[in-house]
Amino acid sequence: MSSAARPRPFVRVRGRSFIALVLVPEPPLDEWLNGLDSQMQRSPAYFAGKPVVADLSALAGVPELVAGLMEALRARGIRLVGIEGIEPNVVGVELPPLLAGGRTVADGIAAAEPEAPTPAEPACLLLDQPVRSGQSVVFPRGDVTVVGSVGSGAEVVAGGSIHVYGALRGRAVAGMSGHAGARIFCRKLEAELLAIDGLYRTADDIEPALRGRPAQAWLSGDSMIVAGLD
Repeated sequence: MSSAARPRPFVRVRGRSFIALVLVPEPPLDEWLNGLDSQMQRSPAYFAGKPVVADLSALAGVPELVAGLMEALRARGIRLVGIEGIEPNVVGVELPPLLAGGRTVADGIAAAEPEAPTPAEPACLLLDQPVRSGQSVVFPRGDVTVVGSVGSGAEVVAGGSIHVYGALRGRAVAGMSGHAGARIFCRKLEAELLAIDGLYRTADDIEPALRGRPAQAWLSGDSMIVAGLD
């Protein structure tokens, strides 16, 4: 008696992109790790639940430091989804996978053939409702404007500037695509973290006199300036 043919198992595969944080360790590693510890003390949940990649290009000439770095990151609860910037022969069994082809901002998939010009998308995301605690808004193509407040524990990430016409209590990350000229504006500054093009200021680093006031933040060289608007 012949048995009925069994259907082949069906495996569903979908593409999905995520915004990853990229750490760039630099020698001497002890000093770099001390700086990382200070950042994590000021903002303990900053890496929580986020994919993290390590760019090891600054350690390419000293591969013997890589294993120790991986152990140091694991000890701090930072789980890497991948590494980049080193030769494949350096990658061992204990290291995350070697990634290639990453871009600063993943803004869609390039078409295989040139297409007819289309009207440009607005370079600003307008949110007419508050960003509530726990929510994350990511808009890599331009500015983000919030007509309302950003709650504690919420996050707004923009390729350009961020405008908050209310209280900014969560995290604001502007210039994520390498735009050093981006700024952060808010009507009431109570932020947990401000970041522009990779430079950060946590609540402890902001002048107490600015808390609760209209304020803006911008970069001047390698420093972030936070000043009142009134």
